[in-house]
Amino acid sequence: MKNTETAPMNRPEQSHRAESISQHLGCDRPYMIGIGGCGMSALARLMHDAGLTVRGCDSTPSPVTDALSDTGIPVGFDEQAGQLPSDARVIIASAAIKHDHPMMIEAASRGLSILTYPEALGVCMRGHTGVAIAGTHGKSTTTAMLGCALTDAGLAPSVIVGATCTQLSHGALSSSDAPVGYRVGDRTIPKGERAGEPGILLAEACEFNRSFHHLRPTVASIASIEADHLDIYGSLDAVVEAFADFARLIAPAEQGGKLIIAHDGAHRRVVTAGVTCAVETIGFNPAADWVVTHEPTTGKVSVRDPDGRLVEWGLSMPGEHNAFNSAMAYAIGRSLGAEPEALAASFGAFLGLDRRLQLLGTRDGVKVYDDYGHHPTEIEATLRALAQREQPHANGGRLICVFQPHQHSRTRFFLEEFANSFEQADIVIVPHIYFVRDSEIEKHRVSSADLVDRLRAKGVRAMHLYPFEAIIEQLENVCRPGDLLVVMGAGPVWKVGRGYLQGGIA
Repeated sequence: MKNTETAPMNRPEQSHRAESISQHLGCDRPYMIGIGGCGMSALARLMHDAGLTVRGCDSTPSPVTDALSDTGIPVGFDEQAGQLPSDARVIIASAAIKHDHPMMIEAASRGLSILTYPEALGVCMRGHTGVAIAGTHGKSTTTAMLGCALTDAGLAPSVIVGATCTQLSHGALSSSDAPVGYRVGDRTIPKGERAGEPGILLAEACEFNRSFHHLRPTVASIASIEADHLDIYGSLDAVVEAFADFARLIAPAEQGGKLIIAHDGAHRRVVTAGVTCAVETIGFNPAADWVVTHEPTTGKVSVRDPDGRLVEWGLSMPGEHNAFNSAMAYAIGRSLGAEPEALAASFGAFLGLDRRLQLLGTRDGVKVYDDYGHHPTEIEATLRALAQREQPHANGGRLICVFQPHQHSRTRFFLEEFANSFEQADIVIVPHIYFVRDSEIEKHRVSSADLVDRLRAKGVRAMHLYPFEAIIEQLENVCRPGDLLVVMGAGPVWKVGRGYLQGGIA
């Protein structure tokens, strides 16, 4: 462990925020197990900046843990029970930490309070103007885009994103910085119609395991609701019900509470039944309160607000789904008091997130993209957007995709949908399914070969290859100048794209 624990500067607003967070948390010295994760590290910084004494551990050192230590947050890597500090009172554990973790067992034996990351995020949101971005798709992109735009508009938000972005620290209109998934903002909103209210805490509201039920946002958005995480929910009806429960947690309208929900594709009538917050709809449908239009050839996005005001911007990221993400960010930003022109300028300069159709580089005339997509809808939208923008066939090229399915249960539930989502691809290479959360029994109920068979039945040239080194070797034989290579998945398949560019996995 680097012994770099330091006391944060003692500013009046910092003391006030620390008192608020520690009061809700039940202590001022939280200990975080799995502190190196994206959300956990951001939460650690938020609490540290507020004046709390934050400590934690992780399984292995990383650039994230190094940065935390350099900030004054000590991080240890010996996760044995004896390393849990004697003065620990509240434990915050990441979703990756199981109950049989040595420190979790020790914490339980001591009778310590144990919070999950979503619970701790909800605690921190209580002292802020909470803004929660929900929906099956687009949460990270919308959150990062909105975080940059609110910063550019002078609203000084705190932001927690489940991915990294080079523009998040200072806004899209400033020079890019090191990629981060967090930003620590002001104690109060400095300007706009909500000036003087508690500072903004903007975060993704994840529906997995009903995590977003721990949040109490003032303003929230729901972009889409589809069947996902069926190993948890079992049915689409249960997913919709969970979103409806989330919507009822938004502050009432008389306290500034507002939900902006997709006009289509979000089961809005069911979700908004019984809410006490204000509700506005957004979408490409002319009947929506916020009406969106998108010109795919130019990337121009326009939004007409409920009062009839029209604002436009150009978007560098391709696809109708990204146009909608930016429109949702615009509507939320306006609801928080940001100036329309400032938001539009920021969206026009936004470059995107890491692993969201990220251009990694070019090798021998082959452009290589990396993408996090692991749901059929995400895959279809991403590949369609890329093909529409790059038009590889017009130049004699092809769209080649390496896709690693994420979870056996998800693959089994959506096998046909996955097969249909690769319509734009000429070649699809499928490694082993990434095994996470499922049982050993589930592992034997479906395989990558099942997906390959269905792709071939639809006329797609598909193959199952593993390990990643074999895939890279195949790509070196198959790819030719003018091709687009897209590596997709939420698991370690990202190594393939970088390995192809570097001539092998380091």
